[in-house]
Amino acid sequence: MLADKDIAALRDVLESERVRLEREIAEYEREGQETLSDVSGENNYRDHMADQGSATFARELDKTLEENARQSLARVQAALARIESGEYGVCRRCGADIPLERLKAVPDAELCVTCKAQEESL
Repeated sequence: MLADKDIAALRDVLESERVRLEREIAEYEREGQETLSDVSGENNYRDHMADQGSATFARELDKTLEENARQSLARVQAALARIESGEYGVCRRCGADIPLERLKAVPDAELCVTCKAQEESL
């Protein structure tokens, strides 16, 4: 069972991460706002095929990074919800307490080390 001070400290870490991720996602969304001419490839200048390929790669990379940030945000929000419901620090699979050291390393952890290892081996 986690001490109240440990839960409060971990909540602060999670809240900071939530804010950081929300800002990161907002930045990706701003960068993703492309003009119609950028999307359609219609512009006054003929881009070299390599430039078009680089631009496409950069857009796809940004989309992937944005999706990763959204998934991380969802895990952080779920951890904050578990704090509010009193379920934080308890493995959702086996019900064992998740050690403080693990939660400090991975504040959004929802599985103990044993259950996480089993999940990853599947």
